[in-house]
Amino acid sequence: MSYFMYDLMGETHDEPDAEAMRRVLDGLAEADDEHPDVSLSHESGWCLSAFTGGLLVWENTDNGSPAPGKMHKVSREEVLRLFGLLAAGDITTVEEQPWQR
Repeated sequence: MSYFMYDLMGETHDEPDAEAMRRVLDGLAEADDEHPDVSLSHESGWCLSAFTGGLLVWENTDNGSPAPGKMHKVSREEVLRLFGLLAAGDITTVEEQPWQR
């Protein structure tokens, strides 16, 4: 199973461990209008994008369906938990979250 992350500046991190995910997420402290998010993408096409303020977006970037889901005010620890689930390929558990579509 393959996954990767984009940091705030768009640099790719292949299969980061939990500590590397934390460091990438910490980069959100420097977010601006041009670089607003970090993301984790799974080989299946599913992606989680985290923004400052706790916005989390869930979407399939390969096929575009279903409509992207959003959650607001998601804690840092919950984002990391969901990143870990997606990295492990547990799409079902991530999809079962209370996404607003």
